[in-house]
Amino acid sequence: MRGRKFWRKISGAALIALAGSGQAALAQTPAGPEWWPSEWGPEDERGAANRITPQKVLEAVSLIEEGRIYELGREYEPSMPLFGNRHFSLTIPGLPTVETGGENGVVFNDELVSGELGQIGTQFDGLGHVGTAMDGDYVFYNGFRLSEFGTSYGLNRLGIEKVGVLFTRGVLVDVARYKGVERLDPSYVITIEDIEATLDMEGVEIGEGDAVFFHTGWGQLWNVDNEAYGASEPGPGITAIKWLADKNIVMTAADNFAMEASPGENPRRPLEGHQWLLSRGIYNLENVDLGELAADRVYEFAFIFAPMKLKGATGAPGNPIAVR
Repeated sequence: MRGRKFWRKISGAALIALAGSGQAALAQTPAGPEWWPSEWGPEDERGAANRITPQKVLEAVSLIEEGRIYELGREYEPSMPLFGNRHFSLTIPGLPTVETGGENGVVFNDELVSGELGQIGTQFDGLGHVGTAMDGDYVFYNGFRLSEFGTSYGLNRLGIEKVGVLFTRGVLVDVARYKGVERLDPSYVITIEDIEATLDMEGVEIGEGDAVFFHTGWGQLWNVDNEAYGASEPGPGITAIKWLADKNIVMTAADNFAMEASPGENPRRPLEGHQWLLSRGIYNLENVDLGELAADRVYEFAFIFAPMKLKGATGAPGNPIAVR
């Protein structure tokens, strides 16, 4: 993302009070209408994860007919595509790291891992990851201000440990198949019409509490052509993302580095999809391997993911799974 000067320039407009239907409308911000307080109360830190009710879990379970597991996570390794100056390193110091000296000769190997664990590889964006510069501060989900909850050693609100387990219905939107290509063109903006036509082809619908996955074919470039993988990407545009958010989904996901189209519908508003979703409590999962699901034409499934409980973290690594 760009530096603070850029965001301050965007956020220079003051909040504007609108009037409508005899009542005051929501104030406008640089990221659209004011999004707080949350429907789950002004102190809520879980957002759309609250939509995963016991009934939603049972709905997901009902989709399991074969018991087949699809691993959606990528391997974490130094050669994987990394955004900007992010890094990943894994070493095993000592070889073995520990020699106990016991008569049974037992030894241990341990690993030392360094990297922005919540924002590399297959990564789950928490609600403390993306906010909006406005009113001399940075505002996140539920109106929480970074000046009040942010520290250099972890967030005091919206940490990834607040999410809990995601166990819900997953929907695969295979736009690449709908378009008849192995991989969508770079920067292709997926529209509402694309999504509706793809769902019609697949015979599925998106419902409240669902996790929505986009197969663009971009994952074919992973660790094959990292430069092309990170230069731009196809994905839903902000218009389609707002449409999805209105369906009260829990999460978006895709086989690319940012889920949304890059540079998107308006290059002067970078990563606007992240901004819209996360500020409204909807999570995002990136760099997901959807090749097998797409090949087997699995369009709805039980989706399960438990973010690593890194207290105060902005995101989490992991190996999300789909079960059919």
